[in-house]
Amino acid sequence: MKLLDVILLSLAAFFVIIGIYETMTVGIGQAYTWVMISAGLFLLYTYRKRGR
Repeated sequence: MKLLDVILLSLAAFFVIIGIYETMTVGIGQAYTWVMISAGLFLLYTYRKRGR
């Protein structure tokens, strides 16, 4: 796994944790941004993995 892949996967996990916390405290409407950022990073990670 390359360094960029590790960074993408770590950031995706980080934003999932933030999204879960925000969902529990203020609701899904306010946490939508964090959830979508994490989903986008995870999709970018899987796209890079399939490219090899």
